[in-house]
Amino acid sequence: MWFFIAKRIVATIPVLIIVAFIVFLLVRLAPGDPAVVIAGDYATPAQILAIRAKLGLDQPIGMQFLLWMGRLLQGDLGMSIFTNMPVTKLISQRLEPTAMLALVTIVYSTLVAVPLGVIAAWKEGSIIDRLIMVFSVIGFSVPVFVVAYMLIYGFSISLKWLPVQGYKSPFTDLAGFTRHLVLPVLALSAIFIALIARMTRASVLEVLQEDYIRTAHAKGQVESKVLLVHALKNAAVPIITVIGLGVALLIGGVVVTETVFNIPGLGRLVVDAVQKRDYPIIQGLILFFSFIYVMLNLLIDIVYTFVDPRIRY
Repeated sequence: MWFFIAKRIVATIPVLIIVAFIVFLLVRLAPGDPAVVIAGDYATPAQILAIRAKLGLDQPIGMQFLLWMGRLLQGDLGMSIFTNMPVTKLISQRLEPTAMLALVTIVYSTLVAVPLGVIAAWKEGSIIDRLIMVFSVIGFSVPVFVVAYMLIYGFSISLKWLPVQGYKSPFTDLAGFTRHLVLPVLALSAIFIALIARMTRASVLEVLQEDYIRTAHAKGQVESKVLLVHALKNAAVPIITVIGLGVALLIGGVVVTETVFNIPGLGRLVVDAVQKRDYPIIQGLILFFSFIYVMLNLLIDIVYTFVDPRIRY
């Protein structure tokens, strides 16, 4: 098992290097000149050239990449053009709201979607199965921002139960944190629940056709034990896979959700940086999200070894 884990960790290194190179090229090849943005509309050509030299943009692109990688390995993502603050500091300041929103969404979605998928598989063809699948189709089809605005209209404007926007830290105001996060989590989790529920249903349905399931029934084991111990456990690998893949949807949804609910997280930072064409922040955030996604996939590969021992070999 440890050899498999070590092999997977080593395999992530070239992936991270390739991701870093692609992120570097995306920003360098994008329309617009960062030096012109920094200098302003009334800058002279000499001032623009001086800024390009200061940023290293006058160097060959290969040398720029090596210098950038050198700073990156030291944890330096550069300086923001407009705030003149380190990008790492800006990310750390905005990390908590995004991390809390993503974590609560993943936990809530998994706790809701997996039982729904198991019940749908158990009651295949019934009205319960059809209702769950209809909900899944709707949840996967309706955009996050539409769900968000419907929730705001219903629970904030009409009923006045929950706040429309903002964020409270759970470390200072747990009740406020819960109230402010209910609607964003519900909006963001809709597509996630739909995805996991459909995959859980399909995986459990396939396992329920296996001989050992019929043997368990023949031995007189209760239905709940057959579903949870035998069926769900052996259907876990595809479910875990889709949870990991759904993180990509989650990252994109966080940007929209934080914008709608005015949550001061990384999603809002992305929008502000794009509007201001703050290239170091854009580059740093893309790299940060890519790193998180690669690490989560590595974690899922490691979880596989505990769920299915055959994968270790």
